[in-house]
Amino acid sequence: MIVTVFRSRLMPGAREDYLALAARMNELARTMPGYISHKGFFADDGERVTVVEFESEEGMRAWRMNPEHRAAQKKAREVYYSEYGIQICEVVRESKFKRDGSA
Repeated sequence: MIVTVFRSRLMPGAREDYLALAARMNELARTMPGYISHKGFFADDGERVTVVEFESEEGMRAWRMNPEHRAAQKKAREVYYSEYGIQICEVVRESKFKRDGSA
């Protein structure tokens, strides 16, 4: 599995317009081959963190190169972001726990 950690800060007053663009990108990402999941969070200090999971590097690369996504990336750099950073990570090990609800 490939995990992308995308951290960004928005320009003042850009949050509402950005969220509309992000909602469209979330919808589009779900249609990509190999897509697993994504979640986005705003920290108290204003940083936004999005975690995206794809089955393979090929799927993640196809998402990165999708023409509509590329146009959104360009617009975000020009209009919405004051800064951002991206980390692409390969999952080496994974553990999970989920309480089943029975007592």
